Amino acid sequence: MKDKHVAVLMGGFSSERPVSLSSGNACADALEAEGYRVTRVDVGRDIAQVLAELRPDVAFNALHGPFGEDGAIQGVLEYLGIPYTHSGVLASALAMNKELAKTVAVAAGVPVAPSLVMSRFDIGDEHPMEPPYVIKPVAEGSSFGVIIVREGQSHPPQILRSEEWRYGDRVMVERYIGGRELTCAVMGDRVLGVCEIVPVGHAFYDYDSKYVPGGSKHVCPAQISPNIYQKTETLSLTAHRAIGCRGVTRSDFRYDERLPGEEGLVWLEINTQPGMTPTSLVPDIAAAAGIRFGELLSWMVEDASCSR
Repeated sequence: MKDKHVAVLMGGFSSERPVSLSSGNACADALEAEGYRVTRVDVGRDIAQVLAELRPDVAFNALHGPFGEDGAIQGVLEYLGIPYTHSGVLASALAMNKELAKTVAVAAGVPVAPSLVMSRFDIGDEHPMEPPYVIKPVAEGSSFGVIIVREGQSHPPQILRSEEWRYGDRVMVERYIGGRELTCAVMGDRVLGVCEIVPVGHAFYDYDSKYVPGGSKHVCPAQISPNIYQKTETLSLTAHRAIGCRGVTRSDFRYDERLPGEEGLVWLEINTQPGMTPTSLVPDIAAAAGIRFGELLSWMVEDASCSR
């Protein structure tokens, strides 16, 4: 099976282009080491023509952000009939839209933080909810545009109404949940484990703490009580299935251990194309479960299909 020709799709033109290039090159290197014939494709507007001429056996989707993980490139691959990794058109579109993903998750019994979605222009000088709260773009990843509004802050951040804002006009305003940052990876129908993210020198798990070496510490497996660990795994698999995801996903949580029982565990979002950079979480979680990086990627290539 290792004679397959794999096109690793990377780059693209979203704000997450640098992350995608890092993920894509790491995946291409590992897949070559596993014996696959690999072509690295920096995705542009001519991607349909490029792939039609290249005719790979599998497209490994290492794109991040809009166009790459929102169902758009998945639709192109479906049209071309090229088997691809990760989730399909509908699940990708749902997961990328934080509002819709939360709606589906809640219907499946997954606990979430209270939130509302509104135009950034409608957030004036009055707080849309009592601080502390988080403002995040509805359809961005890698913590781009995420702002934490703390208690005591007199008014919402003014950048939301400025021309400097580059993350879309619809934003989610979500109750800030204190406590620990947990994440859980799912591979097909198998939960790989729970990891705690400890930002180093950062107020929260922002872009730099995600991608700058030393910006965060990954504790795999997370040192939490067995019942919370198991509940996190159960909720991750529930969200993965409810949204219709395939391949590998990663669900993010906040856990406030000051609250009794499982009350403090809240699901934030699901990532249908988790980063695969040297500082990314899923490779660490997989390693803790005894799965080498190359083995993880090989599984994803062999799992690839259309009509996902």
